[in-house]
Amino acid sequence: MILPPDEAELFFKLYRSLTFYVNERLQVIPGIGSLDEFSRLPPESRIEVRNAFLDETGLIESFVDANPCGLSEEELEIVRSWRHQVAGKFFIFRYLQKYTVFLATDAPPIAYGVLALTDPFEDLVGPRLPRWVETVLLPMRGKIVYDGLLGGYNVSFGGGIKRSLNDSYKEAKDRLGIVTSLPIEGRPAPERKPTKKAKRKTTRPASDKVRDGLEVIVAMTDQFCRERLNEEYADMCRGLAEKLARKRPSPLLRGKPTTWACAIVRTIGWVNFLDDRSLSPHMKLTDIDKAFGVAESTGQGKSKTIRTMLRIGEFDPQWTLPSRMDDNPRVWMLEVNGFAIDVRHASREVQEMAFAKGLIPYIPAGQDEEE
Repeated sequence: MILPPDEAELFFKLYRSLTFYVNERLQVIPGIGSLDEFSRLPPESRIEVRNAFLDETGLIESFVDANPCGLSEEELEIVRSWRHQVAGKFFIFRYLQKYTVFLATDAPPIAYGVLALTDPFEDLVGPRLPRWVETVLLPMRGKIVYDGLLGGYNVSFGGGIKRSLNDSYKEAKDRLGIVTSLPIEGRPAPERKPTKKAKRKTTRPASDKVRDGLEVIVAMTDQFCRERLNEEYADMCRGLAEKLARKRPSPLLRGKPTTWACAIVRTIGWVNFLDDRSLSPHMKLTDIDKAFGVAESTGQGKSKTIRTMLRIGEFDPQWTLPSRMDDNPRVWMLEVNGFAIDVRHASREVQEMAFAKGLIPYIPAGQDEEE
């Protein structure tokens, strides 16, 4: 399941030469004067260069034309073939004898047979599958390899998601087989013998798809909030995801789970002024987009869709963190006899009436007494 050593050595030579050239042109990591110095950069810096390169793949032709490293024609042809790279998120789905199956997360599903470079994927990501990763797949002398940079998502998948992935894997194999070279060459669907009675095609109920999608989205928001925010944010994001799942038809049936997860965290962060530096935790909303690998305009637009759909406004009491309730004026402002008052300054009797009607989350006077 790994590339032959001589081919792996050649791949690293060519890919480092190309990405060093890309960094020189784009100055992603300034001040790098030699290929050796570039090769010693930590993985996170090389990922920055790689990600910038994905938006400027025309630099492949520039590199081949300039040939700054004096490569042979055969080596230049390998580099030129990298125009057919496939970048994105994948499920590492199955270890097979000849390769590891990477299942694309986009629709329609495509299963790629990928070779590791020097260390088997089992050593890199562990024996338990599926694993959700982000990388770039590249052609290499009639095979598919990855670019040596593997971003992982520590997400556990339940039975529903695994069944869904099995269905996607079967669909991918029926449509294209396991793709082992790039670019993808389509193959005709196998001829089917006519039957006297056609079998009814079964489709999974929409409720099952929503449940599976919700499971993936919540796994992503939980991981993000627990690593970068706190448990309060994780609970609130989970509640918002579940509310979206309950709508009929659920909007979660449309779009990528990553985009929904990003937009859900963005929405809760927007309500609770996450970008306010005086608060803790604090984070720019655009940093949420970057963490999920979602374009800023996409994250912002999807969050606006959620807010419009559920009529979520600033200081929305339903989506305010419990620890921020005391500071939310909308929670405590009530109309009494035609006048808007802060019920925290009203009598205990008025507070009890408001609490009994579900207008406030608790009786403020009672809180003071407990303290």
